[in-house]
Amino acid sequence: MRTIDETDSYATDTNALLIAEGAPRDAVEALRLAGVRLRSQADFAGAGAYLDAPALDLVLIEAAGAPAGLLDEILARADAVARRQHTSILVAMTAGQLDSAIHLLGPHSHLLCEPNLAERLSAIALARAAVRHRGVATLHDVSREAESVRLQRLNEEVARIAETLARLTRGEDGERHGVRDPGNQYRGPADDAPAETSAHEIRAVIRARRMRAQIFDADLFADPAWDMLLDLFAARLEQRLVSVSSLCIAAAVPPTTALRWIGTMHDNGLFERQADPSDRRRAYIGLSPKGADGMRAYISAVKRAGLALV
Repeated sequence: MRTIDETDSYATDTNALLIAEGAPRDAVEALRLAGVRLRSQADFAGAGAYLDAPALDLVLIEAAGAPAGLLDEILARADAVARRQHTSILVAMTAGQLDSAIHLLGPHSHLLCEPNLAERLSAIALARAAVRHRGVATLHDVSREAESVRLQRLNEEVARIAETLARLTRGEDGERHGVRDPGNQYRGPADDAPAETSAHEIRAVIRARRMRAQIFDADLFADPAWDMLLDLFAARLEQRLVSVSSLCIAAAVPPTTALRWIGTMHDNGLFERQADPSDRRRAYIGLSPKGADGMRAYISAVKRAGLALV
């Protein structure tokens, strides 16, 4: 656990805390290449003392090698800090740690699964864009500006693009996306009658979608949001709890992409955390009442029209 000396830092507009076990070379290199000032570094046992530090813009958590109990505790604390101070949280985790992502589903979190250097750099650019979106002033080290002006301009372009992507992904363009309000739509006399469905029927739709992916390139039809909605709706009918790792598999996309979509759906009120009734320390992911109502309304509308679920 240590504070990074200013002479070792890379002066930009973003102060970062790195939480990791050992010496995470990829994380340090990504921060250096992105021009982010590494203000402090701590292991998981000592990270709590640094999380509430003022003027902290980015918390980068390298979960690999973290003690299991401490990982969940630090992620939950980081989420609380993000919600309170609007700090950007970036977590790189292994495939075996995906279920811990349940602690970080807020709009200020960026979750990566076994990322390479390029993926880390892209996520840091998104985090920096979020800092600028909050109105944080940009500061430059005058002694280095002459030699780094081209890099700074490149960073500005990356951040501008990343900010646009962040708004589109998180729904921060002034509009909350989710289930449309049906209040202004035409409703016939039988429109309020819900159509019956079963978990078996929904699972058959999911199987048909997976069969399509066996014949055509899966990237042509990637639709992780809908795949996850179908899976969670079937699980709701089955009265079954779904873990984050299981939902990532159901999304049929790389884990990092699935995690991003889980966060987006949670931000828009369609997904929610669900506590394990037998162990309050555990949590799962499920449809919110809004998401469940939307799925029932969709299925009823499709069946009334005589169409097949897809």
